[in-house]
Amino acid sequence: MSTTTLTASPPVQAEPAPRAPSSRHRVRWAPALLMLAIAAFALIGPLVWRDPAHQELARFLEPPSWGDPLGRDHLGRSVAARLAHATRLSLGLGALCVAVAALVGSGLGLLAARLGGPVDAVLRSISEVMMALPAMLVVLLVAAFASGDLWTLYAGMAIAQWIEYFRVVRARSGVLLSGPAVEAARLLQLGPLHVLRRHVWPELGGLLSTMATFGLVTSILTISALSYVGVGVKPPRADLGLMLTESFPLYHEAPWLALGPVAVLALLTVSLLTLRRQEENA
Repeated sequence: MSTTTLTASPPVQAEPAPRAPSSRHRVRWAPALLMLAIAAFALIGPLVWRDPAHQELARFLEPPSWGDPLGRDHLGRSVAARLAHATRLSLGLGALCVAVAALVGSGLGLLAARLGGPVDAVLRSISEVMMALPAMLVVLLVAAFASGDLWTLYAGMAIAQWIEYFRVVRARSGVLLSGPAVEAARLLQLGPLHVLRRHVWPELGGLLSTMATFGLVTSILTISALSYVGVGVKPPRADLGLMLTESFPLYHEAPWLALGPVAVLALLTVSLLTLRRQEENA
């Protein structure tokens, strides 16, 4: 009589049910969605409200309504129209300043690290002189040569910011360009673009991205601060700081005038800094 050996089969484990997106995952996307919403408002808003300086004096300090969701200011101008144009101006001018400062500073930093000698000494001396001056003072000095033109603000902020990129790129790329990997690439005659793409950018890309994020926040706040104290953008151009200056004397009669620019500045700052922190922790 044959015997049958019964072996215990391993317990079958049920497959875990797909989990719904956690609240933490949804919160992670909140800054990106918020930034996209502000960018969409800056791009589409000026197409909807084309003239931020259009006045209707009969609608003096009109409260928010369906037709004008943010009301009218002391000159009967649409606050929503001025806020859309001001947001586009701040984002566009800030991004342009950061892009120019990053390109110029990084390019000069690579040049100084690659050539060394007198070129490095001259560029390093210029950067040390500029570092001794406060950034806000540099912007004010450049802006003093013209009466609120946008190019003076752009030039002043770009001049104030390129030094940081120069010093960081010069210090980091000096080590990279003298390393064995770059020396091997030179012996193989792979060219400077190969060295930049394969050896320099992977080491500096994340750091430059972090600096650009903080630079954009600084530029937007600087533009608004200069306009708020009367040395930045001039009326009738729409600007966030200028809108705050015009709204505060009328705070008791029309408190809604200051809500828009304050909300845009606060949400821009929080969303950009949160996005940067999430990328660093990823």
